[in-house]
Amino acid sequence: MNRVAVLNVVGLTGALLGPDLPAITAYARRGGFTRIRPAFPAVTCTAQADYLTGELPARHGIVANGWYHREAAEVQFWKQSNHLVRAPRIWETLRREAPGFTCANLFWWFNMYSSVDYSITPRPLYPADGRKVFDIHSWPSEIRPAIKQDLGEFPFPGFWGPAAGVDSPACRADAVTRWIAASARWIEERHSPTLSLVYLPHLDYNLQRLGPRHPDIARDLRAVDAIVDGLIEFFAGRGVAVMLLSEYGIVPVSRAVHLNRLFRARGWLAVKDELGRDLLDAGNSRAFAVADHQIAHIYVRDPALLGEVRAALEATPGVARVLDTADKAAAGLDHERAGDLVAVAEGDAWFTYYYWGDDARAPDFARTVDIHRKPGYDPVELFLDPALRFPKLRIARRLLQKRLGFRMLMDVIPLDASLVKGSHGAPPADEGDWPILAVPAGGTPSPATMESTAVFGEIRRLILPR
Repeated sequence: MNRVAVLNVVGLTGALLGPDLPAITAYARRGGFTRIRPAFPAVTCTAQADYLTGELPARHGIVANGWYHREAAEVQFWKQSNHLVRAPRIWETLRREAPGFTCANLFWWFNMYSSVDYSITPRPLYPADGRKVFDIHSWPSEIRPAIKQDLGEFPFPGFWGPAAGVDSPACRADAVTRWIAASARWIEERHSPTLSLVYLPHLDYNLQRLGPRHPDIARDLRAVDAIVDGLIEFFAGRGVAVMLLSEYGIVPVSRAVHLNRLFRARGWLAVKDELGRDLLDAGNSRAFAVADHQIAHIYVRDPALLGEVRAALEATPGVARVLDTADKAAAGLDHERAGDLVAVAEGDAWFTYYYWGDDARAPDFARTVDIHRKPGYDPVELFLDPALRFPKLRIARRLLQKRLGFRMLMDVIPLDASLVKGSHGAPPADEGDWPILAVPAGGTPSPATMESTAVFGEIRRLILPR
């Protein structure tokens, strides 16, 4: 039984390989390299579930980063319980096949209440006074205080939001990815797991914020290359084989499509007034969209309305295609959690969750980093509202120190979807924009391209070669 570290370099594609990624490019060329046909949808949670179960969403149930829970009549994104994954995970399979096998999951998703041996994942604390206290969750629980003692606090402001991937007073641009890399070393030195799953998110931020063709992306490539190079050297020195992996490729986008505004104009989407603002009333809506990058799950309460909703979607600029029941089955997306219809964006477009017509009526969370209350993914959280002035932010910080003005400090996110320049989720037309897999020399994957579900077998083969 071999020991393996899987380094998940988010957003890494064949098109990005080259002089700005010298270590990663050399590693891919020395060993086995292949392109992965993207998961569908090509989003974090679905891709990781495909890789770790060897199954499609029809079996494992992870149809997106979030979905509409019909029984609760609530949209929920970025939930962390591993129990949401409904197929056996690779560490469970390998534990049965290889006595003594152990696994560490370092910041891959669905990392709470998992059956791995060691885990660390971001998890804020929410005291009763309304504060959000940045922290991590670990298993065993003793890891949390010990690793923070050695590495310092996890630089949570850089994990998501306007500070992610940029130099700021809170942290340096690559601080989060560096901390996670250090946590992988920390776990390896103390526990030596058979399989280490390591999530390295640095490229994800500016590829969405600036787009993959922006010249400043070269700086991000060099930063993540140095981190990966250090990890490869570290693990090689301890006899651990390294697999490089990514979940999706990010493509340039120039159009934001507001499906929920379309549905509201048709009278299908219900909104209720809460303190003078519009709040989506999903349970009373006849049709609404749960947007997730370039994919949107469309939930239609009245089956008689399906044809009309589909026709409206197909007539909407920026929508490439609409999947019905048969199409979802063909794509491996026929699961009870999926929408009744699934909209796929054109290559240069992406879907917002926006449903209000007047920004003054936007819900209070719209201008904040609030990944759990927004009924869809919001990449605009990567930006600071340009209308804000620094004196206002300084005043807000002083007020916050006095436990006042908390909302003033939080309301920093713009409502301008045109700011977003990169997205993912739909299958890219160019294979150069597909995610990739690279293994050590002698472990060449076959064929030259592989399905997302085949990653499961590649990890297993590295650990238990035949």
